[in-house]
Amino acid sequence: MGGLVYFSSRSGNTERFVCALGLAADRIPIAPELAMPAPRAPFVLITPTYADGQGRGAVHRQVIRFLNDPDTRRHLRGVIAGGNRNFGALFASAGDVISRKCGVPVLYRFELAGTATDIARVTEGLDRFWKTQFSTAI
Repeated sequence: MGGLVYFSSRSGNTERFVCALGLAADRIPIAPELAMPAPRAPFVLITPTYADGQGRGAVHRQVIRFLNDPDTRRHLRGVIAGGNRNFGALFASAGDVISRKCGVPVLYRFELAGTATDIARVTEGLDRFWKTQFSTAI
């Protein structure tokens, strides 16, 4: 099974979502002086979106710093993005930005801290995703 890495701001929405999944996950720290996680195995990134009205700044600078490490980035297999539907077309756009720049799929989008349905879908989806990633064809 692959791993999870997430970023959550002080609002804690993404952290509540990740905790509800009940899966082990490493957190990207809010404070830039703290050590970054350094996954050396495949992982999915879960991150909120911070875009302004034009979509600028969608990916938090700590997430950018985390993904700027080539050894970390090469293990990224997918992204799950949070957001607020009030932003319309920019909803969960951090996922789209990371997907484009890192060449990985957006696996799911959720609003704020997610719902019970989101948690069930992501839990099931991650299980299927990792089985696909680690299956071997004979």
